[in-house]
Amino acid sequence: MTLNLSADEVLSTTRAVRKRLDLTRPVPRRLIEECVDLATQAPTGRNRQRWHFLVVTDKARRAAVADIYRRALHLAEGTPLTARDVQRMNAHGSWPRIAAGVDYLYDHIHQVPAIVIPAVEGRTDRASVTEQAGTWGSILPAAWSFMLAARARGLGTVWTTAQAPLEQELAEVLRVDYDRVMLAALIPLAFTVGTDFRPAQRISRDHVLHWNGW
Repeated sequence: MTLNLSADEVLSTTRAVRKRLDLTRPVPRRLIEECVDLATQAPTGRNRQRWHFLVVTDKARRAAVADIYRRALHLAEGTPLTARDVQRMNAHGSWPRIAAGVDYLYDHIHQVPAIVIPAVEGRTDRASVTEQAGTWGSILPAAWSFMLAARARGLGTVWTTAQAPLEQELAEVLRVDYDRVMLAALIPLAFTVGTDFRPAQRISRDHVLHWNGW
């Protein structure tokens, strides 16, 4: 079953869902498989199709992944924020709401019915920009397509990279060959509480659109 949404509506209303994930309703395997089928229609560098999607639904394994997620969040540093970053983050007063959502997911991640981990063959640790672009460009379009397909089916997602500081430990839990496969993200997946998502407030097009040069 899909929602009656146009392509533009799916693109403009696929939000980072945290508080509105339905923690009580299992996600049918069939819907996840449909989303993966659509994800693998995405472009991929040199048609190598190195993508993989690990879906964690087992309660005990979800608990183990949730524990890694929580511990990794405390280790994440990220790049320093610039003044411009901070200005954009708070341009519409949305950051406190987002931060509250992050806290909520932290507390409830173990209850999310499915956790999807997109992965890609090939590691980019200390790789050149060219190699980085080729590898990430082969998993990011597919992962975003998965999230769009989920939205069209009444499912909510949020892209997180919280696993990064403890990626090797997560790989061990999921029996992934860490030396050969990179775990790109950790995406909670659940039906949403309501489906009435709206476009987000963003900075003006004038700030991001450039013609024939910067």
